[in-house]
Order: sequence, then structure tokens, then C-alpha cells
Amino acid sequence: MLSDRALNVAVVGLEFGAEFIPIYQRHPNANMYAICQRSTDRLNKIGDQFGVDVRYSNFDQVLADPAIDVVHINTPVQSHAELAVAALEAGKNVGCTVPMATNVDDCKKIVDAVTRSGLVYMMMETTVYSREFLFIEERYHAGDLGKVQFIRAAHHQDMTGWPSYWDGLPPMHYATHVIAPALALCRNEAEWVQCLPSGTIQHRMHEAYGSPFAIESTHIKFRQSDIGAEVTRHLWAVARQYCESFDVYGSVRSFEWSQIAGERHVIHLGEKPSRVDIPDYAHLLPEEIRLFTTGGVYNADDATHRSFIQGGGHGGSHPHLAHHLLMAVLGREDPYPNAQQAANITCAGILAHESALMGGAKIPLPEWTWVPRNTPIAMKLNESVEPPWANLDGKA
Repeated sequence: MLSDRALNVAVVGLEFGAEFIPIYQRHPNANMYAICQRSTDRLNKIGDQFGVDVRYSNFDQVLADPAIDVVHINTPVQSHAELAVAALEAGKNVGCTVPMATNVDDCKKIVDAVTRSGLVYMMMETTVYSREFLFIEERYHAGDLGKVQFIRAAHHQDMTGWPSYWDGLPPMHYATHVIAPALALCRNEAEWVQCLPSGTIQHRMHEAYGSPFAIESTHIKFRQSDIGAEVTRHLWAVARQYCESFDVYGSVRSFEWSQIAGERHVIHLGEKPSRVDIPDYAHLLPEEIRLFTTGGVYNADDATHRSFIQGGGHGGSHPHLAHHLLMAVLGREDPYPNAQQAANITCAGILAHESALMGGAKIPLPEWTWVPRNTPIAMKLNESVEPPWANLDGKA
């Protein structure tokens, strides 16, 4: 465990990653030490804009710098596993944008690297730190929902205009934004998945990943729990406004995401629905970074990232992600999701696509994605799965 000194942070990948630079610059436990980008023009543009002097155009330079404590990876999806493992093996703690990896074997490599190094890995999943998730999590722990009975989540997105390597990506290969909140609310783990594919994308995209499916809808059985979830994902050829949503159905109250962006969400008390205002949760953060929950921090004319625009600012999650990563590295809390939890979330999507290719076969999650039940983290999981106030008699 490190002391309470300011941690030297290196941000790698300066498209979406640049959103985090001013957050780290203001956080009392961070020193925004270095940036890394292959394009030297962009590297210098961002470095000049934010006053970051240490600049690397090669990731090996980041690995070789002994001053760096934390590497925050925001590079293209296909590079996540390789860079994360290299950073852990070089003695760096890692925060990495989603998904953890693109195949099960690479997820295992990251889990093994964490086990060998004893360092922190945290998958920087925006949805589990959004104000909507923090709101319903607060309601869950307060007992307002009663017993959680079922969770449904959907991520609708048109990827037109994104870099070409996205073309034809199987929908469930990039499904952490819906799988993560479904599992995170009660700190559950996926035991098995079963996926139904539907529809067809443009034929020109079929060969890239061997996937023709327009939509993939997956049932997830939660481990050691009587509940499960259904998650739906599409990236192409479906007419729908962008939405990263989740619905939670409880014995006393249920929460449903609004159908149209900008409308208020709904709470059902029994059969009585009412609209709800979702508060901001900046008060959970150090005062220096609270302003970053209410808007983007990097808005250069030519570089505002599409995921931030489409995702409505990711629910104010960015400062929460940075803060919790730093607190985990300092040893003040456990990272969520940690390597095993991130693997469980990511592999649930990867294996769901395998299920779709097999006509909806049931596929179990690898046991190494499950947190051992005799660990302190597992004790917390068990405590939160079935709280003492949960009941079925209509009283919270």
C-alpha cells in the first residue's frame, strides 16, 4: 500500500482519455504526471493545452518510467489486454476503459498478472458510477426496493461514423455498459449466459468478426442467487435513439429508465408510477473535483469524443472513476470492478456471443472469474446480495 502522497498518473490515449486530464490535475491525491499518444501532433497539442510536460509517443517509455504509479489506459479496444498486462508486469497500477479484453484468454492473462503483481486493476466502467446508478444503489441499500426480483438493461447505439475497426463487432463483445450495472447493484456475479440473436447487419460487415447479428439479447443467471437479468445490445442497423438504460424490479418499488433522452425516469410503488428527479452525487467526491460531474471537461472543437456526446456525459461518472481508482491504489478501498469482477462482466458478453453462434446454448462462466467466497471482498458481496430488510410482504 502506498502512502497518502499524490500518485503520479499517466494517461495513455488522448481521445476519450483527455477527458480525465483536468480531473487528475485537480484531485488532491493525484499528480497528472505524463501523457502518451502515438501521434506526436496530438500529443503536443493536448500537452500544451493542459500544461503536461512529460510526454511519450511510445508505450514502452511509459513502462520504463519508474516515477509512474498509475497508468490509465484509454486506447482502442483491441489493445486493452496487451497494454494492461504490460503495465502490471512493469509495476504499474492500472485503470483501463472498457471492455477488459476481446477474448476470454486475454481476460485470464490480466487476472493472472494482478495475482502475480499484487497491484490494482480497475475496469473504468462508467455506468456503475453514473448518477442514475448511484441513485438506485442508494435506494436499494436504504431498503426502498424491497427484494430485488429482476434486472433488465439495454444499450442502443448507432456506431456509424466511428473508426472502421468497429464495423461488424458482435454486439455482446461491447456490452459492459449493460452487464455491469445488472451485476453491480447487488454485487452479483454471472454464473451462466444464454443469448438469442436477431436480425442482420450489412453484409459488408459480416467478415470482420464473423458475426451477422443486428441485436443480441442475453439472459444472465446470477451465481448463488435466485434472480437474474436480461440485457440487450445493438450497434448497427436498428432505428433507436442512443440509450444506456437499466430497469430494476423490486417487491416494493421498481425503477424504469425513461424511453426518451431528457425525460424523467419512473419509480413504481406497487402499481402507482411517479416521475423522479435524479440528484447529482458530487458530494461523494473531494471538493476539488465535484464540478466535473455536470459536464465534459475536454471540449476542443475537433476532439469531443462521440461516446461522451452519445452517452450524455456518461452520467457524471468520470470524476467518480478517477477518484475510486486513486483510492484503491492508496489502499483505502477495494477497486470495483477489480480484475476478477471485470473478467466476469466482460466474459459474460464474450460468451453470450458464443451462445448466439450456437443457437442459444447455455454457457457457464469460468470459475476463475468468480471471487473466492472466503475473501473480504466476497464477504461484502454476500452481505449485499440479500439484505436483512428484504421481504415479500409489501413493506420496505
